[in-house]
Amino acid sequence: MDYSPMFVSLKTASVSIVFTFFLGIFAAWGVVSIENKTFRSILDGVLILPLVLPPTVAGFFLLYVFGIRRPVGAFLLEYFSIRIAFSWSATALAAVLIAFPLMYRSARGAFEQINENIVYAARTIGMSEWHIFWKIRMAVALPGVVSGGILAFTRGLGEFGATAMIAGNIAGVTRTLPMAVYSAVVAGDEATASGYVKIMLAISFVAVVSMNYFTLKEYKTPKK
Repeated sequence: MDYSPMFVSLKTASVSIVFTFFLGIFAAWGVVSIENKTFRSILDGVLILPLVLPPTVAGFFLLYVFGIRRPVGAFLLEYFSIRIAFSWSATALAAVLIAFPLMYRSARGAFEQINENIVYAARTIGMSEWHIFWKIRMAVALPGVVSGGILAFTRGLGEFGATAMIAGNIAGVTRTLPMAVYSAVVAGDEATASGYVKIMLAISFVAVVSMNYFTLKEYKTPKK
């Protein structure tokens, strides 16, 4: 069995979660900080849109923007020799787009649960907003943020539709585990498809167990 799809998937999920993690955190905090409820609702809807759209539709928009004959794609290729469509970068881009809403929603929910009295107390002793964000808000919201990160990682690992549209199914380059499962099934190779499915199940199971363990550990009340 060819293990390159596993390495492509792990590389894609690992790189994409770095961008998704920080983008999701700052987007969540930015939305929570908006006082205008109408604007906040509209922005929230835009940010979670990739979650409700079919992945192939999201992939179509990526292809429409980053295709080599489209303005952005052509500009990057001509002036920076960077080709996004049908390259490994496209798999990471698709994973970021699809996994971002999960990270954003988890982080936003965690930030909204913070007791603002703690923040007010920190301000009275002269803490800057930057220190308050990292030392208080992030510390309190950490279980929810980490859970969102793990969910986003597994979602990026299992992305199929958008990847197929923008990255294709190039062996050793853009063929991720979901794409490899699809290719094996189409070719009638059920044994290989079963092997890839088992790998995905194992990785996803470890990720979910880790998320539950971390969350329960953070929320566990210490014994007196």
